[in-house]
Amino acid sequence: MFQQAGRGYDMAITQFSPEGRLFQVEYAIEAVRRGTTAIVCRNSHSVVFAVEKKSSELQEIIGSEKIFKVDDHIGAAIAGLTADARVLIDRARVQAQVNILNYDERISIKDSTLNICEYLQLFTQNAGVRPFGVSFLIAGVDPNGEASLYLTDPSGAMWGYKAFAIGAGATEARVYLEENYKEDIIDDELKLLPLRALKELMGDKLNKETCDVAFIMKDDIKFKLLSNEEKEDLLNKL
Repeated sequence: MFQQAGRGYDMAITQFSPEGRLFQVEYAIEAVRRGTTAIVCRNSHSVVFAVEKKSSELQEIIGSEKIFKVDDHIGAAIAGLTADARVLIDRARVQAQVNILNYDERISIKDSTLNICEYLQLFTQNAGVRPFGVSFLIAGVDPNGEASLYLTDPSGAMWGYKAFAIGAGATEARVYLEENYKEDIIDDELKLLPLRALKELMGDKLNKETCDVAFIMKDDIKFKLLSNEEKEDLLNKL
């Protein structure tokens, strides 16, 4: 009676299939699944980001970023289309500054994530647009000193986590995190945990050139993207 799933029902973002599916959103989620792996872990007061980085020997780093600074206390790791991510990150940065101007306080990690998710959702219900093909792991330390981590997907949904991975190697990385994450993990171990998860995926291919790492630690609550020398020091501890 009905057409085969996906045939005809994926021509417009606003058309549900008989099974209640929006195929354009599912295609955007598939773009995330095929992206480079991103892993973020937190304890109660610090956050660590680690992402897989793919580039050729002749390529400059500009344009291939997978970790972004939203504000001093918020960062985001991505999987999916970097160009789509850049538009949303710029929006989040503006909102962070608007919050300071309007309320004289830094935006919370949850509110920053909700702002992105509400914008993502608009692109699932309007004709003539497509969903953003990117997911974020947005994390940071709120002004009260508590760390938070949230996952977004192209539908505009969000979830909170203590540690999570997205991208092509997400399934294996999540298994590693579930087996090795502890709620009382100290900062020194937290810095190594996402890199150890990447090591499980990448093996000997993991080095200072094939990953990016960033911290937001309780000591100063400042987003810090590590240099190659700092990454090498961490990798030597694995």
